[in-house]
Amino acid sequence: MLLEGSCHCGAVRFRVMSSHPYPFNRCYCSICRKTAGGGGYAINLSGEADTLVIHGAEHTSIYQAEIDGRKSPGERHFCARCASALWVFDPRWPELVHPFASAIDSELPRPPERVHLMLENKPDWVEVESRQQDRCFAGYPDESIAEWHARLGLEEL
Repeated sequence: MLLEGSCHCGAVRFRVMSSHPYPFNRCYCSICRKTAGGGGYAINLSGEADTLVIHGAEHTSIYQAEIDGRKSPGERHFCARCASALWVFDPRWPELVHPFASAIDSELPRPPERVHLMLENKPDWVEVESRQQDRCFAGYPDESIAEWHARLGLEEL
C-alpha cells in the first residue's frame, strides 16, 4: 500500500510503500510519548526504506534519543518548522522506515486488534483503552510488525 504523509505546516511531504500499514502498535515509552504521542502513546507503521520519497527534506531535522546514557542509533525525523513527528529510521534495520501514523494522510485500514507496548513506562494519567482482543506488554511485544500482519493475514494491501 502506498502511504502518503506530511507535516502539519506542509513544508514536508513524503510517500513510502508498506506491506504492513495497519496502525495497531501503541507505544507508551517516554520517547514516543514525549516526541509524538499527545494521547500518551505513538503509533509507528512499517515501510520499505528504499521506496521513501521526500519533498521538502531540507525542512526536516533528526532527534536521536539518549537511552541508558548512550545516543540511540534510531533517527526520529521531524519537521523543523512545525515540529510534526514524521518517521523513524534505524540503521540497524536499513531496509525499514517507520512513519508515524499521525503523519499519514492516506486512509489507513482499521486494525482488528491492537498491541499496547512499553506499558511499564506509561504515566498514571494515561488510560489504556484496550479491547478484549488487544494484547498488552510491559516491554516489547513477542512479535514484530510484520509477524503481527502475517498472523492475521493482513499483508500486501
